[in-house]
Amino acid sequence: MASVPIRFYHRYKKTIEVEQVYGERWLRLAYENPVGRFFVWMLARRAFFSRWYGYKMNKRVSALQVIPFIARYNIDVDEFTKSAFDYKTFNEFFYRALKPDARPIAPGENVAVFPADGRHLAFGDVATAPGFYVKGATFTLAELLGDPATAAKFEGGSLLISRLCPVDYHRFHFPVSGAPSDSRRIDGWLYSVSPVALRHNLSYLVQNKREVTLVESPAFGTVAMIEVGATNVGSIRQTYVSGRSVQKGDEKGLFAFGGSCVITVFQRGKIRFDDDVVARSAEHIETYAKMGDRLGVAPA
Repeated sequence: MASVPIRFYHRYKKTIEVEQVYGERWLRLAYENPVGRFFVWMLARRAFFSRWYGYKMNKRVSALQVIPFIARYNIDVDEFTKSAFDYKTFNEFFYRALKPDARPIAPGENVAVFPADGRHLAFGDVATAPGFYVKGATFTLAELLGDPATAAKFEGGSLLISRLCPVDYHRFHFPVSGAPSDSRRIDGWLYSVSPVALRHNLSYLVQNKREVTLVESPAFGTVAMIEVGATNVGSIRQTYVSGRSVQKGDEKGLFAFGGSCVITVFQRGKIRFDDDVVARSAEHIETYAKMGDRLGVAPA
């Protein structure tokens, strides 16, 4: 799979596009080259490497990277809650908040929304999915959730993988209304979750550090949210209050610097994903969509 471009479907433009990958040269060297993979195994997957990089992104001098980053990736500054010149560090810019009207929430009690900005894959039945980032490659819900008893609740359920690139808005939100549990941490490595890496080994998604939250939703039953850490993700920060009811679109937490992903699992028959996302996913093509946009509906 070496040097294969990362294509995605842009939901709003209705076009297939090629992703402009942050740090692509390093990623391809690290995951498509035997010497690079040894470096990842020895160093990059380990927590101290990401802590070191996070430390760099928290230094005041890192703020000098903000404006060039915005210009290179054409990020919409009108969505920010403050001026791009006011961020004191790159990390502060990275997990920036947006204006309340920047991400409208699709209405309807039976409508679920995307939990984050990013590129999404959706499968109506995870047990029969033909593969995620590469045909034939999959993982079990028990591996993902780190608990066979919890996984049993979602047998035959539906799964959404939402991949956040470094250029994306990096706060994640609740896709449905309901009552969330405490977040449960599962310790693990910090491999990259870019398709460059996942095409080499999809199991990075279940080897990496992650946090699991169950949301009891009147319309969608029990919904599992899994935030997955990755290389150079300084931390996964939960900002919600467990046990207190939330509305879909409410902020759940944020990622510090790095690309990462949020995986959402629905119980069997509790959601019907929108046709465009399902069609692209069957072709192993991610759909770009923003947080708050419609993901699917609860069947009548």
